Amino acid sequence: MIKIIIADDHAIVRQGLKLILDETIDMEIVAEVSSGDDLLEKIHSGTQTYDIVILDIAMPGKETIDTLKEIRSGKTNIPVLILSMNPEKLYAVRLLKAGASGYISKDSNPKDIIEAIWKVANGGMYISQTLSELLASDLRSGLNKPAHETLTDREFQIMCLIASGQTLPEISEKLFLSKNTISNHRNNILKKMTLRNNSEITLYAMKNKLLD
Repeated sequence: MIKIIIADDHAIVRQGLKLILDETIDMEIVAEVSSGDDLLEKIHSGTQTYDIVILDIAMPGKETIDTLKEIRSGKTNIPVLILSMNPEKLYAVRLLKAGASGYISKDSNPKDIIEAIWKVANGGMYISQTLSELLASDLRSGLNKPAHETLTDREFQIMCLIASGQTLPEISEKLFLSKNTISNHRNNILKKMTLRNNSEITLYAMKNKLLD
């Protein structure tokens, strides 16, 4: 039996997954949470073992990529399947590099979702045809990458928050980092991407469809 924990802040999504998996005899949702912090607390409590985490890409609290890295660096090392409404081209490659074992869209058909869960829970990778092409393109591109792909994961995260209109103090509070640290990251972002200010960061993010 594959024991699943779902992390998604939308109850309707969790309920939809339950309906799909209720018809699958070898899979069971044994826990569900609505934030990254609650997910890590469940995993670290040790009261239940899990074979796979199904993780939403956008939830309150800890950022998905930080949650993913903490899961993958822990003793449990549970495989993670990312569930998202965002197009694969925006985040999938970055999340796979951070340790995810698969990335699937919420609007995928039930058969594909079940296949993805089975593959990931059994130690494999789930990569769609679209994602496979993106990975191949990423390998071929070398130095000819879009500017935002030169950023570290933290810089990319902060860039997206700036582009969404959040101030540096707000980002500092959200990420539990000092204002000086956030400011240093912003300066690195501007330098790497040859931009001059927050407005240009926002315009770049909009042009490249990096905002949810």
